[in-house]
Amino acid sequence: MAMNQTTARSLLLATAGRALLCVCGALVFSFPPSGNAEPTLLDGVAAIVNDDVVLLSELRSEVEMVQRQLMHTQNQAPPRDVLVNQVMDRLILDKLQLAMGARAGVKISDGELDQALTRIAAREGLTLEKLYAQVHADGLPPSALRAKVAQEMIIARVQQSVVNRRISVSNPEIEAFLGSEAAAQLVSAEEISLGHILLPLTPAANEAEASAVREKAEALRGKALQGEDFRQLAVANSSGQNALEGGDLGWRTASQLPGAFMVALRDLEPGQITAPVRTDAGFHLLKLYGRRGGADRVVRQSQISHILIKPTEIRTDDQALELAQALRKRVVAGEDFGKLAHEFSDDPGSAIKGGDLGWALPGQFVPEFEAVMNATAPNAVSEPVKTQFGWHILKVTGRRDQDFSTEIRHNQAQAFLHQRKFEEELPIWLREIRDEAFVEIKL
Repeated sequence: MAMNQTTARSLLLATAGRALLCVCGALVFSFPPSGNAEPTLLDGVAAIVNDDVVLLSELRSEVEMVQRQLMHTQNQAPPRDVLVNQVMDRLILDKLQLAMGARAGVKISDGELDQALTRIAAREGLTLEKLYAQVHADGLPPSALRAKVAQEMIIARVQQSVVNRRISVSNPEIEAFLGSEAAAQLVSAEEISLGHILLPLTPAANEAEASAVREKAEALRGKALQGEDFRQLAVANSSGQNALEGGDLGWRTASQLPGAFMVALRDLEPGQITAPVRTDAGFHLLKLYGRRGGADRVVRQSQISHILIKPTEIRTDDQALELAQALRKRVVAGEDFGKLAHEFSDDPGSAIKGGDLGWALPGQFVPEFEAVMNATAPNAVSEPVKTQFGWHILKVTGRRDQDFSTEIRHNQAQAFLHQRKFEEELPIWLREIRDEAFVEIKL
């Protein structure tokens, strides 16, 4: 999970209640500074896990959280003693994996955490601020929510790092899979490239609230149809998890999209925008950028070089643009693009190669960059283009149509088999670390 991904458990936090203390097990006491001789109960130890402990408050809070979620989604929960055992086992595994993450120096930045929480909020049809307010109303401070999700992200990274080293997919396995019926189903589906704007709406919204959100969606669609940039409208208005990327969802197969999306997109041509689509999350606008069938894997590639000029503490954005414009003029006047890239570009990886980025595949670069790349003629140099990284000037040195049918099928099969092995290996590894740990249950 590259949370940049969270586990399903993170979603339980939105309905978590106030953490309560339990008065059993090994107790931890605090003595007040006054003459009161009676100790004050702070918490207790539910289990010892190597050099760490599971607190009774952690166990009680997690059990109540899971109970509430199960009652919300299934209208029932297993007996409490069964639930306690399951939750305890999960908390023990969490402690073991978090300890491994700490030893490996795994840390989650505030920016990564904000992005993860924004995605969680979007799946619930909420803004990040509303998610904080909702969990706070349920007794869980935003700081506790952030800490919990950060832990989930650390655990996910530990799992990916360790389990991926335990599995491999061989070429004979891939070839055998490609000859199966499952492979035919995997690679035959049409893919579509989409832009997405989400205007959230809670399931409890009344008709007046729904109508107001629908009207806003229709107004945004009208602006896009009149020529406003769909991606900029997404950045400014969408609550979707890809909002900051201009709402771009990339290439998706039908199996990766909600059914309501596929119905709305069925008869659209590239460049067209759907009417507002209603789902449990709210109202969506979808822009179809392109289609490609499972049998059509010929891809237009561009061979490009670039010079990147970044704003810095001593160089304003306007000054970065001026430098990019000046460098373009020098190239047009006959100076060597590669030498200027080597001297001036703020992209060290390509600067040492004269700005060369090689042959680019569709979707490889951010949308603003790719749009200019596609519009620039071979051997021409673009005007400066602004992306999240800074100002670029591009030189297109070649174009070709490349058949990637075999390569794409091979990569899809490898990814499918790798994920299947990961899902098989993960519980085995978790049981191993559980069996190897010192665990003493104190209940």
